[in-house]
Amino acid sequence: MSFAVSADAYDGYMGRYSCKLAPLLADFAGVEPGHRVLDVGCGPGALTADVALRVGAGRVAAADPSPGFARACAERVPGAEVRTASAEELPWAADGFDRVLSQLVVNFLSDPDAGVREMRRVARRGGIVASCTWDCGDQMQMLRIFWDAARARDPVAPDEARAVAFIDPVSLRELWTTAGVGSVETVPLVVESDYADYEDYWQPFETGTGPGGQYCVSLDIDRRAALREDCFQRLGAPLGPFTLTARAWAVSGVT
Repeated sequence: MSFAVSADAYDGYMGRYSCKLAPLLADFAGVEPGHRVLDVGCGPGALTADVALRVGAGRVAAADPSPGFARACAERVPGAEVRTASAEELPWAADGFDRVLSQLVVNFLSDPDAGVREMRRVARRGGIVASCTWDCGDQMQMLRIFWDAARARDPVAPDEARAVAFIDPVSLRELWTTAGVGSVETVPLVVESDYADYEDYWQPFETGTGPGGQYCVSLDIDRRAALREDCFQRLGAPLGPFTLTARAWAVSGVT
């Protein structure tokens, strides 16, 4: 439910990163012309759009449990087959896709094991199942700065590095192996995002998007203002544009 927001809110919060991450994941998965590709947990469609440029929208399918995100993805990628569905219950027959991808999704699934097994089920024999998640421990600066500031004031704040799983190569490899995916590989993917100013950084948290946004809007006015100032100082009190770096871990395997 932490991503039950508008496509615009998501794009301001995480979409600015996912649009840059998408081509790196597609490259890692070896998406090529002629492939039929499924994007699981497509959100507003950053990865779907990149894949469609490579193989054509008619060879792309996508699913997201949020009807709003599914609509936004369908509008962004006309011709793609976009359905409202969860990763744990994909509405496609077995052996239908050459590549099954998911971006920034598996650590938010209600049943990650079932989700990866479903991705494996719909992939053709010899196909690739690939995904990526943020390294929230210390390599995703936007989130790390926010949660360090939050936990300095509130030690029980739900830091994503502690609250979510599958943010490192070891756990991702184990998840893929347990699901029966073979020849598993992991690699780091690094992207940057430019911010116009500090408000450009802070305002997306005020939309309630993601675990960080949910925590932000749960605070009263005074505590939220204090957290805002702490994040500003941790960023070096920027008065103009600045850039933040983010590292994701990607995993792939052969079905």
